[in-house]
Amino acid sequence: MSITRNNWTKEEIIAIYNKPLMDLLYEAASTHRKHHDPNVVQVSTLLSIKTGGCPEDCGYCPQAARYHTDIEGNDLMSVQQVKAQALRAKSSGSSRVCMGAAWRNVKDGPEFDQVLEMVRTINKLDMEVCCTLGMITENQAQRLAEAGLYAYNHNLDTSEEYYKEVISTRGFEDRIQTIENVRKTNVTVCSGGIIGMGESIEDRAGMLVALSTLNPQPESVPINALVAVEGTPMEEEKPVEIWEMIRMVATTRIVMPETQVRLSAGRMNMSREGQAMCFFAGANSIFAGDKLLTTPNPDVNEDMKMFEMLGLIPQKPFTKVSQPATVEAEDSQFQSLGEKPKWSRPNHVIERNLEVSQKSKNEKV
Repeated sequence: MSITRNNWTKEEIIAIYNKPLMDLLYEAASTHRKHHDPNVVQVSTLLSIKTGGCPEDCGYCPQAARYHTDIEGNDLMSVQQVKAQALRAKSSGSSRVCMGAAWRNVKDGPEFDQVLEMVRTINKLDMEVCCTLGMITENQAQRLAEAGLYAYNHNLDTSEEYYKEVISTRGFEDRIQTIENVRKTNVTVCSGGIIGMGESIEDRAGMLVALSTLNPQPESVPINALVAVEGTPMEEEKPVEIWEMIRMVATTRIVMPETQVRLSAGRMNMSREGQAMCFFAGANSIFAGDKLLTTPNPDVNEDMKMFEMLGLIPQKPFTKVSQPATVEAEDSQFQSLGEKPKWSRPNHVIERNLEVSQKSKNEKV
């Protein structure tokens, strides 16, 4: 029985990533079968409950207010709207609903209270609930846990070194602090990153070092291929080749054997054969639905056809971790503290982000 390691080095991970492909696939698939049923894939639906207007400058993100990307923003959805979407997702085979809000960080108040009610509502539908809301404090994490949250997503995005080439409005340490705050509850952690942003293989390995040395390792690790959106600083980046995704998935599986590796953004550009190779290499989770927040994603019916063709079965909810209890708002032990945490604002200059932001300002004038 293999023991999960939390002391991987960058050199070791690079060596795994660069193995001859057949050797890499064999090792990854063997590792996968030791810890997971290779024919079961977890299906999540990602729902943007508040779109656009984000104050951050993430170079890949069309929801940043400072870039002109023609994204149609919307205010926070109602609880009933979210419930209707969750029921639709459940009927399509999803076991989890992931709710994303384009916020820098959670702020105590009516909107967060509304999100907590969304969490309670979906958990009562016997579905896993995940949220990605930006940075959160320990008290906010506890309130989400009480409401019945199953997972919290907070991606590292890339290595700590390359992070400074992607985002200037928050620090890498804030990412780690948020994950630590979540770990003080019974909520599971979902954290991964994006490849294809101009980073090196060393940076990809660096991201996996940061994730794999967390103890415990994240229960879910999304591997995204950059979807280059017109109007963002990364619109000119070339699409990631399928072989890069396969290698990244396989390497992630080897260094984080018990984690669910999620094949996330970028599947629109992948053939069924390419996706099948990713599943063989250890991916055992996908996002379903025609959109991932704001970018295109394969139709759920197409995914179900692919599952049938490959003999894959959607994972049932609460297979890995039991269903959390829901505490009603009036019975909650954790109340709003009206916190105003000092999240970092490094504000170093990323030239391409600044240029695109300035161009967008000029176009609006």
